[in-house]
Amino acid sequence: MGAGHGHTVHFHGHSVVHRLPAHTKLAALVAFVLIVVATPRTAVWAFVTYAVLLLVLARASRVPARYLGKRLLIEIPFVVFAVLMPVVSTGPLIAVGPVSLSEPGLWAAWGLLAKGTIGVGASVLLGATTEPRDLVRALERARLPRQLVQIAAFMFRYLEVVGGELTRMRIARESRGFRARSVRAWPVLAATLGALFIRSYERGERVHLAMLSRGYAGRLPFPTDLTATRAEWARALALPGAAALCAGAAWLGVGG
Repeated sequence: MGAGHGHTVHFHGHSVVHRLPAHTKLAALVAFVLIVVATPRTAVWAFVTYAVLLLVLARASRVPARYLGKRLLIEIPFVVFAVLMPVVSTGPLIAVGPVSLSEPGLWAAWGLLAKGTIGVGASVLLGATTEPRDLVRALERARLPRQLVQIAAFMFRYLEVVGGELTRMRIARESRGFRARSVRAWPVLAATLGALFIRSYERGERVHLAMLSRGYAGRLPFPTDLTATRAEWARALALPGAAALCAGAAWLGVGG
C-alpha cells in the first residue's frame, strides 16, 4: 500500500517507525532531545552524528524529505535570532570576511541552530509517523495534566478545520480583487484574522455544547490499554541510546 497524506502533520505510511507504539516514540523523543540539549556545543562531531542518526531514521520512516522540510520551516524565527546573535553579542571578535563577529556569539548561534534544528526535526518526524489520536493517548499515558491533553486533542482535530476556513476567506478576498501588495492591505488582513478568531470561538462554543449534550464530563474517552513489547521498546530507544553514547564521549572529551 502506498503512503498518502492523511493529516496536516501525520504522513500515512507502514514503515517500521510508523508501527512503533506512540508512547515508546514519545519517550524516545524526550530522551533524545534532553541528550542533545545536554551535549556541549563545542562537540561539533556529536551534533553531526545526531543529524546522521536522525536522517537514517527519516529514511527508514519512508516519509518524503520534502514533506519533512516544509514542516521544518517553523524554525525560521529561531534561525533569524541565531543569525543576529554574533552581531549583538559582546566578547572577543573574529573576522569573518569583511565583518567582525563576536566569538561567544558565534558559538551561541551554532549551539542554538544545532540543538534547535535537531530537536525540531525529531519532533516533526514523530508527528509525521504517529496518528494524532495515538499521540494524544501517549500524552495522557505520560500523565500530563488533563487540560493540556484535551487542548492538544482539540488542536489536532480542528487545525485543518480552521485552516480550511482561512483558505476560504482568502479565496473570497481574492475573488473580489484584493491583493496584499503594500502596507495599506494590513487593515484588511487584520480584519480577516479578527473574523477568523470570532468564527473559531463560536465554533468552539457549539462543539462544547454538543459534547455536553452527549455526556462529556471533562475527560476524553481514550482507552488506556497501551502496551509495547520489549522488542518495540528496544527499537524505539535505539536512537536515544546511540545519542547517549555520543554525548558521553563528548563530555569525556573524546573526538574533540
